[in-house]
Amino acid sequence: MIVETITKKLGRNDLCWCGSGKKYKKCHMEQDMLADKIHLSQNDSNNSIRTTGHVSSMRPIPANITCPVYATTGKGEPLCKGFSHLKGDELEQMRETCRAARRVLNKAIKSVRPGITTDRIDAVVHQACIAEGGYPSPLNYHGFPKSVCTSVNEVICHGIPDDRPLKNGDIINIDITLFRNGFHGDCSETVPVGNIDQPSRHLLDAARECLHRGISAIHPNGQIKDIGFAITEYAHRHGYSVVRAYCGHGIGRCFHMDPQVPHHKSRDATARITPGMVFTVEPMINMGVWQHKLLDDQWTAITADGQRSAQFEHTILVTKEGAEILTL
Repeated sequence: MIVETITKKLGRNDLCWCGSGKKYKKCHMEQDMLADKIHLSQNDSNNSIRTTGHVSSMRPIPANITCPVYATTGKGEPLCKGFSHLKGDELEQMRETCRAARRVLNKAIKSVRPGITTDRIDAVVHQACIAEGGYPSPLNYHGFPKSVCTSVNEVICHGIPDDRPLKNGDIINIDITLFRNGFHGDCSETVPVGNIDQPSRHLLDAARECLHRGISAIHPNGQIKDIGFAITEYAHRHGYSVVRAYCGHGIGRCFHMDPQVPHHKSRDATARITPGMVFTVEPMINMGVWQHKLLDDQWTAITADGQRSAQFEHTILVTKEGAEILTL
């Protein structure tokens, strides 16, 4: 969920950003220029690809639920310095929170069907979090109005639940984060609504495999960039692009903290992977171009060309042997 800003403008003869070793002009330049044209033309238009529906009021939290600081302020978190490293009792509490977050996600997925609104899915998630003795982490985080992010079709991430019913053939990403025992646990899946077409099915399969490839690249004393290299290699080989504006993140007592975990090929992500580190891997994989557009609500990110996007996410603990998935 953390935004990574790409500031360097590549020249025609520079090495391509994807790490292929080719010059930019012979690799991704044409694709990027096309996406820029699409992005600019949409910014000049008053019509969004995806309009928003009615968003209901924030749902109340019972007094017995322990809340993060931002639940009442509507701001961000106190600054979390350094990487997220957990051990001992902290680690077991984190495991319990992540298992609970997964149970919430499972309940949300079971509710998906044609005709249900994303607001109703939000209600399911809200009640499931409370039943677990936890707080839905997205609620009032920087003012986010709901308890879950629901991203449909061309929405990459941070979709706000509203009163529009899902249709047969849609795909939806449900992104759960739960605050419990003083820790946050984060996971998501993209699932079909009814019967989906074959291209959408292939996209879901590829996005799920990208997550597995990224996790498999996690090794003690490796580097964070190994994750994005593994994901990008698989996605590009199958004709998909990897979103670069949003990335994984450290997580624990804070919702978001270091390290940032790019899912594209980023040679700058040189932070060392060490045992005890906890972070999310959550690649966003697009059918078309990797660029995004932010809607007027300043939350909903959609693909620049209107094609579909899919995402799968786990919270990961780095061990001496490799990676333990906490949100299975």
